[in-house]
Amino acid sequence: MKRFLFFIIFCAALQTKAQNNYNWQKDIPYYPASVKQEAYQQEQCRLDVYYPRDKKNAATIVWFHGGGLKAGKKEVPAALMNKGYIIVGVGYRFSPKVKAPLYIEDAAAAVAWVFQHIEQYGGSRDKIVLSGHSAGGYLDLMLTLDKKYLQRYGINADSLLGIVPFSAQCITHFTVREERGTNPLQPVIDSMAPLYHVRKTTPPILLITGDREKELYGRYEENAYLLRMLKLAGNTQAELYELQGYNHGGMAQPAFPLLLQEVERVLKLYK
Repeated sequence: MKRFLFFIIFCAALQTKAQNNYNWQKDIPYYPASVKQEAYQQEQCRLDVYYPRDKKNAATIVWFHGGGLKAGKKEVPAALMNKGYIIVGVGYRFSPKVKAPLYIEDAAAAVAWVFQHIEQYGGSRDKIVLSGHSAGGYLDLMLTLDKKYLQRYGINADSLLGIVPFSAQCITHFTVREERGTNPLQPVIDSMAPLYHVRKTTPPILLITGDREKELYGRYEENAYLLRMLKLAGNTQAELYELQGYNHGGMAQPAFPLLLQEVERVLKLYK
């Protein structure tokens, strides 16, 4: 019993030490002060930076939360903490207070902030990975495949180190369809769909979904279609993992280790 208690205390001490090696900076506004903003934009458009102390040229994971583009809050997932990476949790505006493409533009502004400021936190602008769950994954893909959003800030989307969306909507997002008065089960592929912007050259993309029989609507099939069309376009940088047995909400936890593995993999490619 004493050995067991000693082991528990020892593990707790190690965890505390690891946590003490990281800093937080929270509620940073990512739109420049020169941009005129209404109160809701000022409230929502903020990010948190969790970063290791005394580390240089660290990789950064920019995390967009889920919530159907209607709800949620910025977060730094516990599964990504204490892993040697900078984690940026992003907040953004929601429908119906704003409509497409404003939440995509928010995501682009946040990523632009990361490119402009991450070196101040020991990061590298050459080692930025986008990830997120559900609506967050949709934002990842829109910023990556439709290059105009980041181009407004002088950023080539192809300069991202990698993209790892969890259960992303690949057709036009159902919330965008609802904003137009379209049935959310009516499939649409237009300029608000990642599929619309398929192209040959992209950063590495790891698509992850839950079980096709347990996922939200046809989420697995959308990702499989995106993968197929990317390959038909000549893209060799995309893969798809299906996490069998996991539903839309439950797939995130087993997906985090895959995200971390992918970051390690693309970092080796960078070197």
